Amino acid sequence: MTEGYTGADLFTDALESYGVDYVFGNPGTTELPIVEAIGESDLEYRLGLHEDIAVGMAGGYAQRRRYHAHHDDSITPVGVANLHIAPGLAHGLGNLYAAEVAGAPLVVTAGNHSTDFRHEEPILSGRLADMARQFCKWSDEVLDVAALPTMLRRAFRVAMTPPTGPVFLALPLDVTMAETDAEPERLGPIPNAGSGDPAQLERAADLLAEADDPALVVGDHVARSGADAVAAAVELAEATGARVHGEILSCEVDFPTDHDQWVSYLPTSEDAAATLMDTDTICFAGVSTNTTLTRHEEALVDPDTTCIHLSDDAWEVGKNQPADAAVVGDPGLVMQELTERVRGKLSDDVVADRLESVAEVKELVAAEMSGYGEGDAEDDPRASKAELVDAMERVAGDAAIVDEGVTSKYAMLTRWEFAPEQYISNKGGGLGYGLPAAVGAAVAEAQRDDPRDVVGFIGDGSYQYYPHSIYSAARYDLDLTVVISDNRNYRILKDNTLHLMGGEEEDYEFVGMDFEPGVDLVQNAESHGASAELVETPDEIDEALADALARDGPDVLDVLVHD
Repeated sequence: MTEGYTGADLFTDALESYGVDYVFGNPGTTELPIVEAIGESDLEYRLGLHEDIAVGMAGGYAQRRRYHAHHDDSITPVGVANLHIAPGLAHGLGNLYAAEVAGAPLVVTAGNHSTDFRHEEPILSGRLADMARQFCKWSDEVLDVAALPTMLRRAFRVAMTPPTGPVFLALPLDVTMAETDAEPERLGPIPNAGSGDPAQLERAADLLAEADDPALVVGDHVARSGADAVAAAVELAEATGARVHGEILSCEVDFPTDHDQWVSYLPTSEDAAATLMDTDTICFAGVSTNTTLTRHEEALVDPDTTCIHLSDDAWEVGKNQPADAAVVGDPGLVMQELTERVRGKLSDDVVADRLESVAEVKELVAAEMSGYGEGDAEDDPRASKAELVDAMERVAGDAAIVDEGVTSKYAMLTRWEFAPEQYISNKGGGLGYGLPAAVGAAVAEAQRDDPRDVVGFIGDGSYQYYPHSIYSAARYDLDLTVVISDNRNYRILKDNTLHLMGGEEEDYEFVGMDFEPGVDLVQNAESHGASAELVETPDEIDEALADALARDGPDVLDVLVHD
């Protein structure tokens, strides 16, 4: 047994000094010094029964904790996950990808073989930093204990500096066991992305003033910048009279949906998205996923449309459309500056005329989208997705929602008037993030003096990726309610089959897309320690959900829905 102060001790001391409370993980042999040091520290280890669950929990924790940090500067909104060498890291790559697309600030580590042993190619070997690199802002390995303080400080700073995202560090066994007299380095303040280039701001203000029918498309980098950034988007919309849309695959609340100028989220449909963006001037603020799932035949934005791009991520500026004005900076601060500049360039009459146009478009779009999630199964006793969402809003209207409902997503987005900081969804698109992220969000909420109810809204296909996420919720007695939108099939794949190849449903076998025989999700959830219930009809949803929210601990409601 090592008697002195080791790299593992330094690691845990650094985490504590940076305000970390939890490490999410699944342990292995090369991580044992870290796990032992965590046990002797004030940190708490949160076990996931699969490495991808651990990363997903860390991601959901970081996303909820970031909202808390917007109101409390003392909070460090970083999720930390510790994985097990090459196979464990490989297991965690799915949700590392999800965290990257969500911009979740993560520090992910994995133990590695000692540096003087790898030439023998021992079991579990792999090039860890290379494996993680494509999904991280920075990926590296600590090869000497003397470098550990600087590399840990750098990891946290890189993860939290906008645009936020994951960082990976491999920690060899000889480094974590080596004795050292080094100490953690101070983290220092994290800068925002600034308020933008004044010349580009002035150019953007002129273009908005000259527009005939401006549209503002807000993306999730707005919500990541804080509630003040959402408020700045409202001020910019009101100052310009622009109609407002959420980017394709919006996964946070970037604009209040009860505002008169809010029109819709842009759908993934090529024709519908192109129609809504068919205007002379568009201001894209903080967007990153504003394109379709599969290739589109025509341009989503007309090449002659004037485009203004605002983002804290320089890569996104002018990426898919030419930028006629390009401002790199914090979306909230940039929009505040832009609002001040544009106000003096527009008369009240021009803004009023634009608002009349917004009202007309809003009415047309509302009529078109009113049936989202209702389906056409009139004689089916199961709930429609719309009925499920409506019941959830009635009973849990103020809950923090973590969504991976997939084909239920747009029913939720079009029917539920979410407030800022209330909703996160799986922006990466790969199944298996939402349920672990909901567990992580519940960990984050439990840290608050007045915790919010957390509801995971998860499709049955998504739920079955990592149903053993519920074990972690039960093990740590988390107050979490999971609502499964259960249509007993991968509906999204059937929809995409029809979109890609045409025809009618009866033309296809839909190989591997139906759950026959079905999985008993209630029994499964109970086996992992949760209370669980099957909800078979619309009339049962309200009472079942109210009872689940009233109970402590994890609850799972398997709600049958039709397509």
